[in-house]
Amino acid sequence: MGRKWWSGLSLLIAAMVLMPMVSSGVRQVTAQETAALIVNNDAAANPNLVQAAVGAAGDAQSPGSSLMVPEGFTVTVIASGLSAPRFMVFDRDGSLLVADQAAGAVYRYGPNAETVIEPSGETPEPLIADLDAPSSLAFFDVEGTTYLYVGEESQITRFTYGDGGEVGDGEVVVPDLPTGGHQTRTVAFGEDGMLYVAIGSSCNICNEDDDRRATVMRYNADGSDGQRFAWGLRNAVGLAFEPGTNTLWATVNERDNQGNEVPPDLVTIVTEGANYGWPDCQPPDATPQEEGADCSGITPPTIGIQAHSAPLGLTFSTGGQFPEAYQGGIFVVQHGSWNRQPPAEPKLMYITFEDGAPTAVTDFARGWQDENGDRWGRPAGVVVAPDGSLIVSDDTAGVLYRIAYDG
Repeated sequence: MGRKWWSGLSLLIAAMVLMPMVSSGVRQVTAQETAALIVNNDAAANPNLVQAAVGAAGDAQSPGSSLMVPEGFTVTVIASGLSAPRFMVFDRDGSLLVADQAAGAVYRYGPNAETVIEPSGETPEPLIADLDAPSSLAFFDVEGTTYLYVGEESQITRFTYGDGGEVGDGEVVVPDLPTGGHQTRTVAFGEDGMLYVAIGSSCNICNEDDDRRATVMRYNADGSDGQRFAWGLRNAVGLAFEPGTNTLWATVNERDNQGNEVPPDLVTIVTEGANYGWPDCQPPDATPQEEGADCSGITPPTIGIQAHSAPLGLTFSTGGQFPEAYQGGIFVVQHGSWNRQPPAEPKLMYITFEDGAPTAVTDFARGWQDENGDRWGRPAGVVVAPDGSLIVSDDTAGVLYRIAYDG
């Protein structure tokens, strides 16, 4: 395929997205086992979304009046007053931990039977403060000790974590990460017990001096023996392991200033030793960035979505609260473009699977942007709550939403 990759495929995909289909069971596919699924914004449109008021619990404040979601779903602001909340994780007690990038802090919200967390209009006292632009969190047990890992821009730090949110002193396990440019450092643990860290590029298109840039790195849990797991990923932001497998998925923000529709942003399986093309080759078909570039051996992405849409957080739909049509797939946050005209809108998307392969990308929640391109919020992270609802962070409005199904 050439650069007009969207025109023919979008018509095919548009027919597929009207009725989401999900297959159950564990999938173990690799990027090489299926052709790339390429879906632009028009193809992902979901005509079945309905307007839902954005409520607020307790003294939390809602930044907007309504969103478009599937029928039967509700949207409630359960926390406000944050600076730039990004990725989140629940602890064993059902408390929600939130990495606030702008505040340099991790906050902890205690559980609540009705709203998942105790609703709040102000940030609690920081669980951990004075961090370097924290953007992600992960729990992992080492020899009976639970650690909270924090992805900071310049390092990965872990803290012992006890019942009731007791946090010990920080231990830097991965120091001296490259800084500048893309600054998120996402941490995730695989079934293999290894620590995976996403490190974005320092630029839009360039040859990096540090080979950790534009990669997913892999380390032992103590931060030792760091190795490049995969590369050519301009800015991998979200990382998630497929439940019950060691299959790693990532959202990737591809290069800018190539045109409105070129190249697609990615939601892709990341395999060991694979090169995904940046900076020399553009997805989805490894088109040379410049004449003479060697684009042989490039691994194609699993899914391509709207160019410049900035996918961030992703999570597998593992809860039982939602209807069957929204179980077994992947929820992906689209942060929205900064340089596209018209702007790609912020929204939440759902990827359905059939027979182990992705079949459709469908809008799940939208409405943060009006017809003029003005925005009142931008979702960033997403996590499945213990009760099966979704918690979505908004790093522009400084709030947390709960999306639940009430039937």
